[in-house]
Amino acid sequence: MIPYRDFIRGSRLAPTIVAHRGAWHEAPENSVQAILNAVEAGYEIVEIDVRRSRDDVLFICHDETLDRMAGQNVVAEELTLAELKALRLKNRDGGENQPFTEHLIPTLAEALEAAKGRVYLDIDVKIGRDLTDASHLVSEHRMNDQVDLKIKVQTPEQASDLLELQSANGIMVMPMTRFEEHNVDALIDLLAETGASIVETKFDDLNTIASRADRFRVAGLAVWVNTLDGVACCGLTDTLGAQEPAAVWGRLMDAGVSVIQTDEPEALQAYRSQLAKVG
Repeated sequence: MIPYRDFIRGSRLAPTIVAHRGAWHEAPENSVQAILNAVEAGYEIVEIDVRRSRDDVLFICHDETLDRMAGQNVVAEELTLAELKALRLKNRDGGENQPFTEHLIPTLAEALEAAKGRVYLDIDVKIGRDLTDASHLVSEHRMNDQVDLKIKVQTPEQASDLLELQSANGIMVMPMTRFEEHNVDALIDLLAETGASIVETKFDDLNTIASRADRFRVAGLAVWVNTLDGVACCGLTDTLGAQEPAAVWGRLMDAGVSVIQTDEPEALQAYRSQLAKVG
C-alpha cells in the first residue's frame, strides 16, 4: 500500500469510500470480520472506534455501554479485557432484533493486524486521553502510513494540539471541523498552516464548501463528509443516498467532496461504478 497521505492526495477514485465501523451488513459492526468484509468488497478506508478496558487494553467499541452490541447493560470501559472477550457480539448494528454471533469484541491490536497492508484505517478514539497510547500501538505495528487519528480543530489552540500529536510519530492526524459561512475562509487558512491533507467536514449549507472548492484545492485539503443518518448535514443522508444517489452523493461530489463515510458502502460503490461507466 502507498502511504495514506499519498493515497489521499493522488486518489483518482470518485469518491473514496469509508466504511463506517467496517462493512457490517454481513457481520457485527466494529468486528474483525467487518474489517475483512470491507477489504473483500474493495472499500478504501474503514472507520473504527477505540476505548480502553479497565485493565488498560485498547479495544474496539462505539457505544459507552455494551447493551446494543452485546446485550449487556454495562459500561464497556468498566470491564477487563477477559470480561469483554467472554461476550459475543450481535450481528450487524445490534439491537433487540439481531441475533448473537460467534464474533468477539476485538482489541485495537487485533483490528490493526486485520487491516495491515489491506485497507486504510480511520481510528476514532472516543476519549482524548487515549490518543497517545493509540498512536504508540499503531507505531508498534509499523502502520504509521496506513492510519489516521482525528481531533476537533476550530481554534489555533486545537490546531497546535494536532501538530503536537502528529509530530510524535508521524501518523496522519485529521482535523474534524465545522464550516459555516462566517468562519470557513479563516478555518481553511488555519488548516492549511497545519499541513493537513484531509478534513472531516460538517457545514451549515452545502454551498459553504462548494463555493470554496478551489480554496480547498489550493490548501491541499481533501474534503471528507459523513452521510450517516444520525450526523449528516443538510439532509444529505445515507437513507436518501441509497434511494437517490445523485441527490446526495452526486451533489457532494459536485461540491468538491472526495471522501464519503457511509453506512451504505455497497450502494455508494455501485453508484461510483455507474459514474465510471458513464465517464
